[in-house]
Order: sequence, then structure tokens, then C-alpha cells
Amino acid sequence: MMTFALKKYLLALGAGAVAVVSAATAAAAPLKIGVTPGSLADSVQVAAKEARQAGLDVQVIEFTDWTTPNTALDAGDIDINYFQHQAFLDNAIRDRGYKIESVGVGLLPNIGLYSKKHAALADIPAGSSVGVANDPVNQARGLLLLQTAGLISLRPGVGAKASVNDIVGNPRKLKLLEVEGPQLVRALDDVALAQGYPAHLVNAGQRELASRALLYSTVDDLYYAIRFVARSDRKQDPRIAQFVQLYQASPAVAKQISASFADDAKLYSLPWKNAAKAAP
Repeated sequence: MMTFALKKYLLALGAGAVAVVSAATAAAAPLKIGVTPGSLADSVQVAAKEARQAGLDVQVIEFTDWTTPNTALDAGDIDINYFQHQAFLDNAIRDRGYKIESVGVGLLPNIGLYSKKHAALADIPAGSSVGVANDPVNQARGLLLLQTAGLISLRPGVGAKASVNDIVGNPRKLKLLEVEGPQLVRALDDVALAQGYPAHLVNAGQRELASRALLYSTVDDLYYAIRFVARSDRKQDPRIAQFVQLYQASPAVAKQISASFADDAKLYSLPWKNAAKAAP
């Protein structure tokens, strides 16, 4: 006859076996990485290929907007995303309460003021339409660059929180049009000037234009470096650290990033090469 103690032991043993199986199943599942099309997706695809060769199964999932990647991550549908800088992440966490955080630094893209119609900022006519990103963080970055260009003035002290409502000086009476970030490349056909990411132009087949911005932002602001982001309760997953390290160390990834930026070193930087400054 089976004693109560033996039954309890066998039940515990069975539960432990189930836990081991569950852990093994989780480890066997692919590491799901959410990206947006262009330079980020292209470089991650290169890293994913190398990861698979090293025994780490990686699935790359592309999103066409800047909201869903965080929603999917917070819900646990993906394990990590790579599309946003720290300023965007901070804003998303503040507005939506996501339990997500940066676990590694990626490339630092420059932004520029672009025009298909005018060769210099001085040529932008009064009353012209100017495209800026419609999300709060990237809009602020674009507005600060417009201020640096002398086209507008912003309320003192707004900094990275600037919006079109903070414009206090607009001598040329420019019409600021708020455009979904990924669509700013298309907007260039309809406006006199627009903020833009060089890599988006390269991805759209406009490599020459990517290197002809009328003005570029600085390339040493780590606050705008793209981040690898994970759920706070999963940030210790060793697969995430393995992938981030592989991405940063891979010559093939660096080569792809360069190609995505028209092989023009002034359009981007790789902040992880300065480990002291690039900590998550």
C-alpha cells in the first residue's frame, strides 16, 4: 500500500518534471524580436542569421507603426523590440504604463532637414509647409532642429518635450504639418521641408538625398540612440543578452548598418563602441 508520504513525494516529483519540461519548452521557443522596416530590420536580420548559426533561434517580426511594437512586447507576444530611442521609450512608459525597459544600446541615427524643392534653408519661402513627426518625442527633436536652423523659436526650457504648441516665433509663417514618422519620406514630395531619418530615405531608394540634408542634428546624443527593449520581468533572459552582444560585435551587422546609411559615416554612429557611455 502506498503511504501518504510516498504519494506526496511522487506528486512533488511530477510537478518538478512538469516545471523542467516547461522551462525546456520556453528555452526551445524562438526569441521573437520586433522591428520596424529599414535599417533596423535589415541589421537585425543579419544578426538573426548569425544567431541561428550559433544555435540561438531568432524570429524577426516587422511592424509598420511605432505603437504596436511596445504593445506586443508588454503583452508578451514578443520578447524584445528594437525600434525606439530612450526619449520615445520614456514617453511611452509614462503615457501607457508599460512594464518595459532598455536592455542594450543600438545604433544612433542622425536626423536632418530635407527638401526636394530647395537647395538651402534660406530658400524656403514664407508660408511654406514643413513636415514634422506627429509623435511627441520625435516631433520635439524635429522642432529643436528647426529652431537650430533659425526657422522657428520655441518656448524657453521645453527641450525634448517641445510640441507645435510651444512655437513662439515663426517669422516666415511656416505651416507645420504633423505626419506619421515612417511617412515623412513620402511627405517630402508635398512639402517644402521636412525632418527625416537618413536611413528611411535610403530604404526608399533615395540614397543621394539622404546625404544632402540642409542641416543635420548632432550625432553624439545618446538619448536618441535606438534601444533594445524587453519586459522588465524578462530582462534577465540570457538569450536577450546573447543576441545584443552578437549584434554589437558582428562585423556583418556593422557593414549592413553602414550600407543602410549610404555608407556615409556622418549619418549615424555606433555608441556601444564607447562602453562607458553606452550602458543601458
